[in-house]
Formats: sequence, C-alpha cells, structure tokens
Amino acid sequence: MKLLWLTVAALLLLTQLTPGGTRKCWNLHGKCRQKCSRRERTYVYCTNNKLCCVKPKFQPRENLWPF
Repeated sequence: MKLLWLTVAALLLLTQLTPGGTRKCWNLHGKCRQKCSRRERTYVYCTNNKLCCVKPKFQPRENLWPF
C-alpha cells in the first residue's frame, strides 16, 4: 500500500513539472525549440541556434502589392 501512495505522489509531482529550456522569442509570441510542432512555423532563429516556432496568426503577412 505504501508503494501505491509513493507511486501516486511521484506521478503527481511529475505532472506539475514544466519542460525547461524554452525561451520566448518573436515579441513573446514564439518559443525557441529544436523542432516546431505541426501547428507552428519557423520565421526567425533564436540566439541559441534553435528555431523560433511561431503560430501563423502572429507572423507578419507578406505584402502582395508592393507600392
């Protein structure tokens, strides 16, 4: 029974931990990662040579009609 409570306590502690090493980039809308998720795109690179993964709605739009 003690082993069960120890396991439950360990699992609860692990769920509270956040993954480290993610820095904010691109006006705090992106995150520095080794690989972007399926719903993100790379627009710039971070200072630590990782990709700055930004959701498309936060990226600047291309100007189709340059004047």
